[in-house]
Amino acid sequence: MNLGLERKVVLVLASSKGLGLACAKGLYEEGVNVVICSRAIENLEKAKKEIEQIKSIMKGNKVISVIADLLKEGDIKNLVDKVIEEFGRIDILVHNAGGPPSGPTNKITKKEWLNSIDLNLLSFIWITRMILPIMRKQKSGRVIAITSVSVKQPLKNLVLSNTTRLGIVGYAKTLAIEYAKDNILINVVCPGPNLTDRMKVLIKKTAKEIGKSEIEVKKSWTNQIPLGRLGKPEELANLVIFLASEKASYITGTVIQVDGGFIKGPF
Repeated sequence: MNLGLERKVVLVLASSKGLGLACAKGLYEEGVNVVICSRAIENLEKAKKEIEQIKSIMKGNKVISVIADLLKEGDIKNLVDKVIEEFGRIDILVHNAGGPPSGPTNKITKKEWLNSIDLNLLSFIWITRMILPIMRKQKSGRVIAITSVSVKQPLKNLVLSNTTRLGIVGYAKTLAIEYAKDNILINVVCPGPNLTDRMKVLIKKTAKEIGKSEIEVKKSWTNQIPLGRLGKPEELANLVIFLASEKASYITGTVIQVDGGFIKGPF
């Protein structure tokens, strides 16, 4: 299937590993010019090399890496400026940000609350404020925000994710209404439990807290998933690629989970 993505330009945030890297790889393979970012230069350069080794359907598409801390509005502006300087346009934004710390409500500090709001919610607000005027001039664009199934069903010990990522949904749906007339489509994707580095850390921390083995904790997650396994980052990336494509031209304002059936509710 030709998705019509050749020569498009995508900016994927927090893309040196995990879900962000999987999205960057998948879009590059479809012939997209990819801009990746991370705070860690070592991880970023490693990711750039991994992406460049993938066989793309179009020769000559590029991978650009930019150091950026999504907690800093100045870094976000510099990131957008770099994309425009290199390519002159931005067709697709994939907003991704690191998961906030886990813990019950009474253990979360004021600093952790503020950092989570800045990293997860405000970074989405600031970067869309910068990018949407560019997309409006182009008369087209795609914005895909990666959140979590916690926006559909609160998860235990993940109050920061449950709260700040739900704010992203509200903002994304508002933007989807306001920018539909400009042919800018804005959607939210919700990964379920994926075997990323963050999930490995969460499993290890939970095992230590409750005095069980990591295997038992992992099984407690997979037991809740009808498909019987944790997801793979590329499975979430497949949905992102579709939503970024011309094949998704009538989809906007949606919140779609990729979770192996983890969420059992009707919405």
